[in-house]
Amino acid sequence: MAARLRFDDVAVGDQIRPLSKVVRREDVKAYADASGDQNPLHQDDAFARSVGFPGIIAHGMFSMAHVAKAVTDWVGDPGALKTIDVQFRAVVFMDETLVARAEVASKDKDTRRVRLKVWAEVDRAGERVLPIKNSEAEVELP
Repeated sequence: MAARLRFDDVAVGDQIRPLSKVVRREDVKAYADASGDQNPLHQDDAFARSVGFPGIIAHGMFSMAHVAKAVTDWVGDPGALKTIDVQFRAVVFMDETLVARAEVASKDKDTRRVRLKVWAEVDRAGERVLPIKNSEAEVELP
């Protein structure tokens, strides 16, 4: 994790370092076990194919957790993340590279809170697909 970020070190328009993760079956299984979400859509290829997917898909919350990790890694303190609000817009398939990104949208010097636009993207056959978009997070910085 990075050193603790300070409020005065951040400017509107700053982008955080993207965080990439290749989505693997074992990661999705571990997430299912930790969250208790054992939906066969996330674990059974035959079931996923029966509802129109080429195989299992990652949980939406798996993608959100990746975005949250990108933000907390940037801040340097998981406790600094105060809110995260996301819209799930596309599925993530196995072996895709999920990239979490964020940009500083505003700062409030009275509360020392920073609002970020956050999103996640994958490259699907040369097309940028956004599994998470129209979303934001808020952090509180010293």
